[in-house]
Amino acid sequence: MAHALLYSRQIVYQQAHHMITQKTASDQGPEDWRIICDFDGTITPFDVTDALLQRFAHPSWEDVEEQWLGGKITARECMDRQVRLLNVPRHVLDGFLDTVPVVDGFVDFAHNCASQGISLTVVSDGLDYAIRRILSRHGVSAMPIIANRLRCLDESTYRLEFPYGIAGCASGVCKCAVGKAMGGKILLIGDGHSDCCVAGVSALVLARQGKKLQQHCETDGYPHLIFADFHDVATCLEKITRHAPAATTPAEARAA
Repeated sequence: MAHALLYSRQIVYQQAHHMITQKTASDQGPEDWRIICDFDGTITPFDVTDALLQRFAHPSWEDVEEQWLGGKITARECMDRQVRLLNVPRHVLDGFLDTVPVVDGFVDFAHNCASQGISLTVVSDGLDYAIRRILSRHGVSAMPIIANRLRCLDESTYRLEFPYGIAGCASGVCKCAVGKAMGGKILLIGDGHSDCCVAGVSALVLARQGKKLQQHCETDGYPHLIFADFHDVATCLEKITRHAPAATTPAEARAA
């Protein structure tokens, strides 16, 4: 099974590398890319919003989730109603957020993007407060964050605002609108359902292995690579920006 996975990743990498080099000029460098990076399940190993709901929300948040999964309400309505069910003092909320890890290799990846002048923006349908708190704790604070705005009403209740929502989009943050507004050569890094729409406006997608975004790219034929951690992501970015031969998977390149 392991050999089959490595072989599959190698083939996907070779195909995506071929497609991306056909679409871009050979004199373009790392700074020409605009990276859109999801947060929950991509930068973190799990969905932080779900973790907060499981710990600090009224149990009826799961009924709201079922309505969304059943297509009865939009993702934006789901998030709005679920956040209203949170009941947690700010210091307790912060205490939990300070325990959330990031995926291996992300901190170095973010710092390397900054040092090379590569545009890296976190674009998430999650909670801006949680994202900023977690990234800051891990020493990553100087990057743009586009996400739903968490507002504290009093000691322990919260509301969501949607400054990046648009009419006709079911999500709190319309990621495809963000991608179109950025322009340039978009590299999408993500995992889930909210990332699927922006895949269509991206030059290349890096999809978390075994998640919804990978399935979407395979079904719709979008050029993509799969990754397990941000060491893989860094290796992919280095190769495609240098137009190096794609003879190995990211994991194999690190081991060489």
